[in-house]
Amino acid sequence: MVKRSPNNYVASLDVQLKLFYLPPYLPHLNPDEQIWAHVKRQVSRRLVRNSDDMKKLALGALRRIQKLPELVKSFFRQPECQYAAE
Repeated sequence: MVKRSPNNYVASLDVQLKLFYLPPYLPHLNPDEQIWAHVKRQVSRRLVRNSDDMKKLALGALRRIQKLPELVKSFFRQPECQYAAE
């Protein structure tokens, strides 16, 4: 089995994929962190009595996000995350 570096693999795709190298921890540049911030805001507005409540509320918030493609797109429109939408 021949191992290829990520750069060689990306180059072989002829511009169909672009890599962005980010520092190890910059949450404001990560669209996933935008989603988690949204979920945290939703959950923090509710009464949480135990870890099961927390899990149900978080999963509910994530399921709502799945059904709202415009909301998902909005996370990538944040100025810091626009690189990922290119």
